[in-house]
Amino acid sequence: MSKPLLLFTAPVGTRSGYGAHSRDIARSLIAMDKFDVKIFPVRWGSTPQNALNEKDPNDIEIVKRLLTNPNMERQPDIHIHLVIPNEFMTVGKYNIGITAGIEASACPKEWIEGMNKMDMNIVPSNFTKEVFEACIYDRIDNNTKKVLGNIKNEKPIEVLFEGADTTIYKKPKQISKELKKEFQQIPETFLFLYVGHWLNGSIGNDRKDTGMLVKLFLETFKGMKKKPALLMKTNSADFSVLDREEMLKKIRDIRNAVKGDDLPNIYLLHGDLTDEEMNELYHHPRVKAHITLTHGEGFGRPLLEASLSGKPVIASNWSGHKDFLPEKLALMLPGSLTKVPSEAFPESIYVEGSQWFSVNYPVAANVVKDVYQNYKKYVPMAKKLSFQNKNKFSLNAMTREFEKILDKYLPEFEQQVDLKLPQLKPTTSKSTSNIKLPKLKRKQNG
Repeated sequence: MSKPLLLFTAPVGTRSGYGAHSRDIARSLIAMDKFDVKIFPVRWGSTPQNALNEKDPNDIEIVKRLLTNPNMERQPDIHIHLVIPNEFMTVGKYNIGITAGIEASACPKEWIEGMNKMDMNIVPSNFTKEVFEACIYDRIDNNTKKVLGNIKNEKPIEVLFEGADTTIYKKPKQISKELKKEFQQIPETFLFLYVGHWLNGSIGNDRKDTGMLVKLFLETFKGMKKKPALLMKTNSADFSVLDREEMLKKIRDIRNAVKGDDLPNIYLLHGDLTDEEMNELYHHPRVKAHITLTHGEGFGRPLLEASLSGKPVIASNWSGHKDFLPEKLALMLPGSLTKVPSEAFPESIYVEGSQWFSVNYPVAANVVKDVYQNYKKYVPMAKKLSFQNKNKFSLNAMTREFEKILDKYLPEFEQQVDLKLPQLKPTTSKSTSNIKLPKLKRKQNG
């Protein structure tokens, strides 16, 4: 009997959060060994599509299953589609939607409609699930404009975290030559590390709040005799030279706006790093703490990876990353919900009146300064966090949880019988074959 045919449609080859999530889901499905897995790769925005390496042991099995043509010989028993919900497609007998979720207090009604097309949906955090379940919109008749009812979630939603590959994200044996070269230009021995995109929006209004992080860091440590530095692994959408220059300009503009000459240094690390190189970055001996002022995360994958380094993590106390950053083990910054500016999201995603989180910047400044001045007192809690997350939020743990979810929801599929044809041996004789066919009797007329 053959295994149920499973089609996974996802941006498995892109250098993006959705791409990394897609590859993890693919590896988990393959590791279960319960399905005949086929993978149809799709684009994700303008991000580079070079993440898969045919020689990488982690990618070999994914590459083997890639389809070049979306047409299949028969309908998949299961279709899993990883994308934003309004783009979900139902092409299988049973359809599952996976999305990274939303980073604000509300999502577009089109997302709820997309999720309702699927048989069930999977999201990466409890925060995301709560947002989707709380969103209710009026169903309006296009002709009469009368309210006909509600648009709300009607399908099961399960939480499946994004697991970190602990075979990669662990203390490295050595730092690569390429990364050592990057650090040769940095004299400071105490670095705060920021990892994340620098997205659209003026200072304070970009989703990751990256610009405000730069401003807060400059103002917190200006004039200090011995200062730390901020290392930023960031970009907007790609790794082009133009993008790098845009990032440098943003840093320069904020630096020029901050009063005072004796300011701390900020360094830009711009480029495409492998998972192994990112792990080396998180563990680098001069990287002492990880920081973000993000307004909201569907999950917050870089924060999970950073937490495995055993170094203090400073983050806003709201949204998806709270699942793996408990207040007792991470430095969770207080703040309040504020209105999401329209410039922060594309028009198709922005929901008027939605909210996100803004940290209390004076408190954040005090926390950052205390981590620098009293670093040793924060290390034990950081090591406990690392130990906990390696066990609870690993890729293996994710695979086990994923399998439980599929066992819970998937129906029984009629199994295809593998036909085994007898092997015919060629005759050595030049005469007619010895195979005897049954004689057919002629039917008599009338």
